Amino acid sequence: MTASVAGLDLPALQAWFTAQVPGAGELEAELIAGGRSNLTYRLTDGRATWVLRRPPLGGLTPSAHDMAREYRVVAALRDSGVPVAGAVALCEDPDVIGAPFAVVEHICGLVVRTRAELDALSDADVRRCAFALVDVLARLHAVDPAAVGLARFGRPEGYLARQVRRWRDQWGRVATRPLPDVDALHARLADACPPESGASIVHGDFRIDNAILDGGDPGVVRALVDWEMATLGDPLADLGLHLAYADPAFDPVLGGSAASTSPRLPAADEVVARYAAASGRDVSGIAFHLALGYFKAAVIAEGIHARHVAGRTVGEGFDTVGAAVAPLAAAGLAAARAVDSATRSSDPAC
Repeated sequence: MTASVAGLDLPALQAWFTAQVPGAGELEAELIAGGRSNLTYRLTDGRATWVLRRPPLGGLTPSAHDMAREYRVVAALRDSGVPVAGAVALCEDPDVIGAPFAVVEHICGLVVRTRAELDALSDADVRRCAFALVDVLARLHAVDPAAVGLARFGRPEGYLARQVRRWRDQWGRVATRPLPDVDALHARLADACPPESGASIVHGDFRIDNAILDGGDPGVVRALVDWEMATLGDPLADLGLHLAYADPAFDPVLGGSAASTSPRLPAADEVVARYAAASGRDVSGIAFHLALGYFKAAVIAEGIHARHVAGRTVGEGFDTVGAAVAPLAAAGLAAARAVDSATRSSDPAC
């Protein structure tokens, strides 16, 4: 058995795992690099391999680290046509390893986190990968929640207004310094919040490194991962956040060279057009969702930074995250001003 892995009580995990996964042998565990929120580990007994997810150490935003929620959506989507890792077991008892956790199948494939990893792909494969991700997102948004047992997974009505309030509340929990742009962005979002464009299962953290690609064909998505913020809501929120993650301002969150910010990926207008074609949805209101995406990304980054400052992060590459918060908030404020301008220009009284 592995001698020591931060965030895991291996003897307690072994006892629980043996009872829950018949035939499992002695476990070895390692932290999988790249996580900035929930901690992710690879488990193996030498014959089979699994992935375990648990909340971060000292998490300050408990609603964003719900293991039961993440496990439930993955289990529900297994036969939906949306690629996910198979659900294996859920432990909601925090006394086993110190926090609730979920175990899913290990999916072999390619995870593209950095620009260097993206640069190993040809231009054609980069575009195929980017559009495959958008197509999978549209496929997720086409799933009928009731048909997969998720009718009560969230409250789509009022989702956008709740998101604006929730991420402002989260900022109050995690902020390590005053940032006027965050307050100004929240105020503009609250004033400009539109009705929902529709209702679907939303992933909540959609970007290239939250997908496992086929190792032999990066134009094939083998699994979407990191479902901790999934719910029912406006599908354009996923698209807006995906676009915000493409801004170079996000780079410091993943150590300075995030794959999602690479200029080799298709431009925002191409991504939006591909989503519109794949989903059949009206994307004319995407500007608001982009501003909301920036707001969410800024608060997430500040939460990671706060845990790092408190000595509660596990792994390397967290010292740059705090530098992303102000630029993300500023970009969000610029996007929100564009929403205001669009609203005024469409008003016959203007």
